[in-house]
Amino acid sequence: MMQRSSYLRLMLVLCTFAFGPSSLHSAGEEKHPVLIISSYNPDSKNTAETISAFVEEFGHLGGDAPMALENMNCKSFTEAHEWKGRMKGLLERYQGDRTPSLIVLIGQEAWAAYLSQNVHRRVPTMVSMASRNAIILPDDTIDLKKWMPQSIDYFNDFPQALLKAGFVNEYDVEANVRLIRTLYPQTKHIAFISDNSYGGVALQAHVIKEMERFPDLDLILLDGRNNTIYTITDRLHRLPPNTALLIGTWRVDMNNTYFMQNATYMMMGASMGIPTFSLTSVGIGYWAIGGIIPTYQPLGKEMARQAVNLLNNPEDRLVSIELVPNHLVMDSRQIEANNINTAVINRPIDFINLSPSFYEQYRYQIWFLGTVIFLLAIGLFISLYFFYHTKHLKDNLEISEHNLRAAKERAEESNRLKSNFLANMSHEIRTPLNAIVGFSDVLAFGGISQEEQQTYAEIIKANSDLLLRLINDILDISRLEANKINLIFENHDVVSVCIRTLASVEQASKKHNKFFFDCAHSSYSFLTDSQRLQQVIMNLLSNADKFTSQGIVTLKLEIDERRHQAIFSVSDTGCGIPPEKQEAVFGRFEKLNEFAQGTGLGLAICKLTVEKWGGKIWIDSDYKNGARFVFTHPLNLQNTLYPADSPLL
Repeated sequence: MMQRSSYLRLMLVLCTFAFGPSSLHSAGEEKHPVLIISSYNPDSKNTAETISAFVEEFGHLGGDAPMALENMNCKSFTEAHEWKGRMKGLLERYQGDRTPSLIVLIGQEAWAAYLSQNVHRRVPTMVSMASRNAIILPDDTIDLKKWMPQSIDYFNDFPQALLKAGFVNEYDVEANVRLIRTLYPQTKHIAFISDNSYGGVALQAHVIKEMERFPDLDLILLDGRNNTIYTITDRLHRLPPNTALLIGTWRVDMNNTYFMQNATYMMMGASMGIPTFSLTSVGIGYWAIGGIIPTYQPLGKEMARQAVNLLNNPEDRLVSIELVPNHLVMDSRQIEANNINTAVINRPIDFINLSPSFYEQYRYQIWFLGTVIFLLAIGLFISLYFFYHTKHLKDNLEISEHNLRAAKERAEESNRLKSNFLANMSHEIRTPLNAIVGFSDVLAFGGISQEEQQTYAEIIKANSDLLLRLINDILDISRLEANKINLIFENHDVVSVCIRTLASVEQASKKHNKFFFDCAHSSYSFLTDSQRLQQVIMNLLSNADKFTSQGIVTLKLEIDERRHQAIFSVSDTGCGIPPEKQEAVFGRFEKLNEFAQGTGLGLAICKLTVEKWGGKIWIDSDYKNGARFVFTHPLNLQNTLYPADSPLL
């Protein structure tokens, strides 16, 4: 059933490839096919899987040559004299326009039939599921049961063949015999089992040739061409002492009868007590102690990669026939039963049938115990979750209560500030308005001198300016707190900005103060909003002038290249600020002198503006000769406009 499934899958793949897009060519563009010649030997499942994997991967890798599949329908070795002619007939069918671009040989029989041709075509050829050691097929006049062919080595005996790529097995007889002698030094006879198939006969010829290296060992051939399963079993019973058994293949006996695994079980029963090893994989896992065998693996995809490379670049020297690596496989049960010391073997061993581990023995008990522990852990986790969740809720309630109290206090503070604001605004607005209205009435009535009129007009203008500045401050702080002011950064000479601002404040001053500017640079430019920078400097200078009489006001600019910032400071020799009020002066409506003119908004505006461009502002508490305000401005701002509702940095 599995063989039929593999065969149907192969046919589906070939049909898809044959009628798919990769093979659709016009009559003038038809490409030469890739000719796959399959032995169609008894191992048809592996053959079908290899071919289907090759075809699928060939298409995936972009191979666009059409596929042609031919089967040699090889069965037992008794028809071996026909294979050479079948191969010749197949090759003759693909000539001229049908000459293949590549020939792919699958299986031992196709490989041997191709090598047995007297004339080889100049068509690149690759091979798989074959051995490097083969035999040339005989003529039909030879008695196949008595024929003892010579083993040939492809790499040494066919140097001119166009076999370019593929994978072949190397059955290492010498290494297996040395393994037997290492584990059983008293061995004097090697009995080799082979069946009535091409593989069995080719292996037997190879063993005979290799055993010439061991003249002290006697080779006993249990040849399936001349034996049935029953005569082989009988001969196994009569093997001489100190004999080791080496298994090759066994599927077909002299009567062309096919046997499955039950035949080898019969042989195993007849060879009890005889150390048994395998040259292939037959008997591994239930009969043979072990053996150095090829690493059997699917090779269809690897063949497809070689085929695509070979078709794209026929002269590629990196594409060649590769040997399937061998590895030592040993059955741990047989090792234990035969009391074998594997420490004497000086090569890596792949063990099979290892004794089950503690986990494998008590898997279900461990699963049950693990489930119980898992459920207990979940229960503990749920208990801890509810405990910490309850605690978290309690903490949140306490935090919420604290926040509610803080919100209540903020609301009360906001209400107090609002009342103070209204009181301050009422006072600050009423004072200039009274002056404006009063002196306007005096001017309206007339009867005063020209000099008095000029004086009253100046008073009206001064109070109008004061009222306008008051309203501007209220609007500024409202827009800053609502984040509705855009800063436009452009390259400005800040030294010039400082000098102009200082001169403007000095000209407007009436306190007879001296104004100084301290800077190590005659000119220094960076990106800033010059209007807002000038506003901050002017507010600080105006405050310093307001609280200083006949003193000194100093504006200083320093550049800190390491921290990428400019440091501005405004110092005065006035009354100073008490330490306990230095944190509060940046609040809204905060005034050190309730009787001094102003709203208490200037420093709050300065703080909001400086923080908006990413700087800081503070009072230098170490300065004792008055008051010193310090603020910073970054030097690495981007040349862009920062929207009011987006962060600056």
